[in-house]
Amino acid sequence: MLAPPPAVAGPAADSLDSTQGALLLDQVGPAAASTRLAPPAELTGYQWPLPHGRITLPFGPTKWGSRVVDGALFHDGLDLATFCGDRVVAAHDGVVMAASRHYDTTMGWVGDLQPYLDRLEAKSLWSTLPIVVVIDDGNGYRSMYAHLSKAVVRKGATVSAGDLIGYEGKTGRASGCHVHYGLFSPLELSRFGIDPGVVERMKLPAWEIARVDPLLVLPRRPVDGRGRQSPESIGATKAPLSGE
Repeated sequence: MLAPPPAVAGPAADSLDSTQGALLLDQVGPAAASTRLAPPAELTGYQWPLPHGRITLPFGPTKWGSRVVDGALFHDGLDLATFCGDRVVAAHDGVVMAASRHYDTTMGWVGDLQPYLDRLEAKSLWSTLPIVVVIDDGNGYRSMYAHLSKAVVRKGATVSAGDLIGYEGKTGRASGCHVHYGLFSPLELSRFGIDPGVVERMKLPAWEIARVDPLLVLPRRPVDGRGRQSPESIGATKAPLSGE
């Protein structure tokens, strides 16, 4: 099993200003602040959100990333692809926190989101964002599913692993139909940096809560009679269907 990547050292929780602290409290919730965070190796009950999807861009360092870890551009999730309109299912039991283009307050940003939200409103840019579903997995972690063509769940809905939540698409900044699957805990103290160019252009905070490699929690793919993994589980394509 792979080890989590080292995260960029971000601002310590006790050094955040009142705006940043309020944002994190909104994301975590007062009751969760004392919850023990289980390491990824202890998490159970996960399944592939795109059951037959091939990995087009793995979690980790890549020139296609917009996050920064140890000074290198980094992709903070797992991109999976089959075909436009394929069924996307919940990777774990949970409660839907967002299911639209209005999802950023649930995404673990560290800092003031208001300049970013004001920019979206002033320039009428909401339609340029991906359709995203964010689900509280009930174990201290959240799953996010981005670039859907359509979400079929609503905020507040309870889902079980394997339930339909939407359809594979290319909404937002995407070069083709795929699902960006991300996993993080609002209780995590480590941070990933954001590409400074992205921060400046989009008025985003400079940090996000560090993400977890989804391959640490997803089950191993089936193998054939010769002990080889199925083709859809192997590697990234030469032209990844990436997007943010």
